[in-house]
Amino acid sequence: MSLAKKLLLSLLLITHLSLLTTANAQYAYKIAKLKYGGGGDWYANKTSMPNLIKFCNQNLRMNVFPEEDIVEPGSPDLFSYPFIHLTGHGNVVFSESESRNLRKYLISGGFLHLDDNYGLDKFIRREMKKVFPELEFVEVPFNHPVYHQKFNFPNGLPKVHEHDSKAPQGFGLFWQGRLVCFYSYECDLGNGWEDQSVYNDPEELRQQALRMGTNLVQYALTVNQ
Repeated sequence: MSLAKKLLLSLLLITHLSLLTTANAQYAYKIAKLKYGGGGDWYANKTSMPNLIKFCNQNLRMNVFPEEDIVEPGSPDLFSYPFIHLTGHGNVVFSESESRNLRKYLISGGFLHLDDNYGLDKFIRREMKKVFPELEFVEVPFNHPVYHQKFNFPNGLPKVHEHDSKAPQGFGLFWQGRLVCFYSYECDLGNGWEDQSVYNDPEELRQQALRMGTNLVQYALTVNQ
């Protein structure tokens, strides 16, 4: 390759990186989905996070980057995100080093939302015990601030999809009095964030799911800090 072509390619690369930096600089936050091991479908609900982010930006002027990032539990990049979302139906496995990193992230001010997409429960409870062996999931009381951010949920989580004919429950892990992990169970919030065409849910139900999701993000970015 000639010197001129090399210089041109270098110039194009620098210009591209500069444009990316400028585009990202206008956003105050990024949030992410957790890519875990074990074979479970961490990638479920393809349209849910962009829809939630759009709803947050419209209703709270949060200025969140419009697409979620993907991050692994053992990555140092975890600490770049104030809000991490985990979903799926199947097995979840955290290695010892991933558990340590996730614990450090949560203790340092991070926030993890676990969303049971049906079938996640027995796996995620086992794995979160690796992260916080001294803690137990407890039901988050309805008067907790997470239910009373921009939107008011005096009776707790909305019921989006039916699983086992159980009421929806919001469980939490509290570290030194601070809610660091919120677990939505028998609720399927993420399904409610999906494009309407995916499940054909009534619009009011989708709105309730998006409002509760917005409360979680707002809590993570404000009260939790």
